[in-house]
Order: sequence, then C-alpha cells, then structure tokens
Amino acid sequence: MATTPPTTKQISDTIVNQVSAAISQTVPLLPLAFTRVLAKALAGIYILLYKYIGWMSLQQFVRTAYFGDTEILGRTVNPLVEWGRLIGVGDPDPGRSAELIVDITVINQVGNLPAGTLMTSNVNQITYILRSEVTLNAATVQGTFRASSDVDGNTNTGADGNLNVGDAISFVDPLNNVQRDGVVNSVSVVGLDPETEEAYRQAVIDRFQARPQGGAGIDYVIWGTEVSGIINIYPYKGTPGYVQVYAEADTSLDPDGIPTAGQLTEVENSIIYDANGLQTRKPVNVFLQTFAITRKGYTVDITNLAADDVLTLQTNITAALTEYFLEREPFIDGVTPTPRRDFVKLSGVVSIVDSYTSAVGGSFDDVELFVTAGLVPVPVQDQLTVGQKAKADAVNYV
Repeated sequence: MATTPPTTKQISDTIVNQVSAAISQTVPLLPLAFTRVLAKALAGIYILLYKYIGWMSLQQFVRTAYFGDTEILGRTVNPLVEWGRLIGVGDPDPGRSAELIVDITVINQVGNLPAGTLMTSNVNQITYILRSEVTLNAATVQGTFRASSDVDGNTNTGADGNLNVGDAISFVDPLNNVQRDGVVNSVSVVGLDPETEEAYRQAVIDRFQARPQGGAGIDYVIWGTEVSGIINIYPYKGTPGYVQVYAEADTSLDPDGIPTAGQLTEVENSIIYDANGLQTRKPVNVFLQTFAITRKGYTVDITNLAADDVLTLQTNITAALTEYFLEREPFIDGVTPTPRRDFVKLSGVVSIVDSYTSAVGGSFDDVELFVTAGLVPVPVQDQLTVGQKAKADAVNYV
C-alpha cells in the first residue's frame, strides 16, 4: 500500500490511460479534449478523498491526533482533547494569572483603596489589578492583586506574573493616602503558563501507558501531578492506614521546587476528588498526608584543575554536576523506574569531572564530596531519605 498519496497528475494520467484502454484508442492530446478535462476534475476529487481519509486515520492515534478545533458534520471538536477526556486527563490547563498579597503603607488612614486600582512592577513590566476594595484603616494594609496584562497587552501573563516575596511593586497612578511603592508579602496564587501541545500530548500518552489501578502507588503519582505546577510525586506507606505523599513543584517560584501550601492543598484534593468533585480516587480507608520535598545540599571540591581554557572547563563541569545532583531522587519500589538514583556517589562525581577534563586534555589532582550541612565527607556514597532530593550547593576549585 502506498505510504504517500499520488499526485493529481498521476491520477489524471491513470484515468486517461484507463479510458484509452477501454475504448481501444488514444485520447487526443489537445488540452481541451473532453476526456483529459474530465480526468483532471476526477483526479481532484480523488486527492481530496486521499487527504481526508489520511487525516481521519491520523486521529486514531494519540501521537498524531490534531490539536486544534475542527468542524465535522456541524460539530466542532479537538481530536487530541477528545482523547484526553476519554482517558481521564481532561482538557489542557488554560494557565492562570498570578495573585499577590501586597503590603501597602498608609500615609493618611482615611477612605478606601477601590477595587480595580492598578500596580506595576519593574521586574517584569506587568500590570496588576486590585481584586477587592481595601479599607485604609491601619499603618499597613494588604491587598490582593492579580496579574492582568503585560506591556504588549497580553492578558494571560502566566508564569511571567510571578514575583518573589520582598519585590517592590508600585501604583500606576500615585494616590494621596498611600505610599507609591508597596512590597510583595506573599503569593496566594502561582501564575502558570497554558499547557503546551507537546506537554498535553505526552500527558495523554502517559495516562494510556499508566492507568489508575484503584489506589496503587503509581496512582498517587498520576493524581498528584495533575495539579498545575507539580512535576513529581513520591508516595510512601506511612503508619498503618496512612499514605504520605511528597510533592515537587516546578521552579517558577522556588528554585528548589518546594511547593507552596496552596499547591499541597491542591495535590491533596486532586488525589481525593475527580474532575466532577466525586471521591472516586484514593481508597476510602486510607488517610492522606501531603508534604513538600526537601533538598539535601552537597559541596564538591576539585583540586588543581588545569586546562588551556580553565574557565570554560569550570563552567561546563559545574553545569554537569548541578544536573547530576538534581537528577538524584528517592527510590520507591514499583513507582520510580530503575536504575536507582537515590544514591549520591563520589564515583559518579569523579566520573563527570574526569570526562570533561579528559575531553580537553586537562588534569586535576583530587575530587572530594561533602554533605554541605556540617561538611561531612562522603567517602563512597550517601543515600537520600524519604521525600528527599539533592542539589549542588557549591562546586569549589581549589
């Protein structure tokens, strides 16, 4: 069977040849000969059928299904989203705007700060809008501001709208009763970008490959990672009747991937309730505890590193070691894949340093690995514990 459709000319020539064979004579070559005109018209219909059937065939597979609205017999559908709904992934995450709790210094404790008041940040050039009226009845008051638009007028600011605690944010129009500059006190809602086609397609494929099994360990991973901004879930058997779930967030707010209290609440709800708000997920006789992961820091000392371009070599080694530590994670039998990555090994660190150094004809004398807390030497390996991941605190060249 042909893997690609024939061209319009090939089909047209085939029709002409078949007609010639049927009437036992050659069809005239004149461009306006009836048979040739008819053949071209019919070839166009055949091509449309080829393309339509080919497109419909691709919709039968998640990896090739079209991600976009298309109208079929008067109904608008998104084939890939329909697959997602069928398997239980739901619709792609539309993203959300960040919401910040801002400390506002009051100069004159009179009146109110009306809803809709605008503030902006020099950090990201995004405008924030006050969600509800704030009474100016104290030296410092707090207001909830939602990211509304950026300098280009885009209304879905997503992760770009996130600010750190302590960042300055200023009123667009100076007000008499308050200071122009405020300070971010906390983040009540983490801003997230809309889910990309690639991420959504992979989520649907992953759900087909690992379907919920009524409360198995992998189910907690599936349910927990449905929460926007949560990238890893590590479930453990706690005391009898309890399941302890450790969640890791993306780095949009915290470089160590530590989720906020709000995200942990969302994880718990996602594990208990389905998209319809029904308790169809975790077993009813299981009590759930949710925690944030922790990061165990390590320090690496590399002695007498030498090369023609030692600065570039140091940069490459530091980046590789940083990635190595970030890849270390807890091992949970039946949940996390092999090979195990819950050990931080001195041999692995030395191998990275040696491979990069050898590649440029460089040299080094020694590599030492320490647990940063207390600078405890790691002579062979160090194992991560429950809910613990690793990070490189420092790579020192001595």
